Amino acid sequence: MKEVKNEGEKSKREKDRGEKDKGEVSSEAEASNGQNGEPQVEPMDLPPFEIIAGDRIDPFVFKFQFKNVEYSSGRNKTFLCYLVDRGNTPDGLLRGYLEDEHTGPHVEEAFFTQCLPHYDPAVKYTVTWYVSSSPCSACAAKIAEVLKVRKNIKMTVFAARLFEWEESEIQDGLKMLQAAGCKLRVMKPLDFSYTWDTFVEHEDQPLNLWEDCKDNYEYYHEKLSDILQ
Repeated sequence: MKEVKNEGEKSKREKDRGEKDKGEVSSEAEASNGQNGEPQVEPMDLPPFEIIAGDRIDPFVFKFQFKNVEYSSGRNKTFLCYLVDRGNTPDGLLRGYLEDEHTGPHVEEAFFTQCLPHYDPAVKYTVTWYVSSSPCSACAAKIAEVLKVRKNIKMTVFAARLFEWEESEIQDGLKMLQAAGCKLRVMKPLDFSYTWDTFVEHEDQPLNLWEDCKDNYEYYHEKLSDILQ
């Protein structure tokens, strides 16, 4: 009988504690709601979108982001690998990559502020980009404006994919780039291998190109040729 009594008291204490906890939770829930019972969501402190600069890209990221698929679902970043040849200047050759989010600043614009902040009109620049996706219309217009003002910059852009090439404003932007002297190219299989060797942490492993790489190159090459003709 004594043991049964203790168990009963223990059950009663647990029951009382549960009701107390339930009341505390209910009070906390009420406190987190508005006067009308509407849930109050606390604002989240999200980090600002920033341009990421680096020397070499993760191999898995490269294979995903630079894959020249027709529909680029899930690829919400743009990667820009760059080479800048400044002739016989002491700094020599610049090499690296930039990465962005589509919702933040774009790498094309950031390149001129981060990679060429000290522009010298007396130096001849040869700039080569290998980008995961061709520029949007706004970036194309900004690049074209830079090339019109800075006549000593010669630029070539190799793109793995064409960004929204069906849109007329995108096509106009690509034509604007060409008119400003920028050479536009679609990355062919050899270009993917070169970019892998030059800008990726490959650890001496060769790039095994995906099965439809050449077919996709020919698809985008034809589209770009039609736009620029």
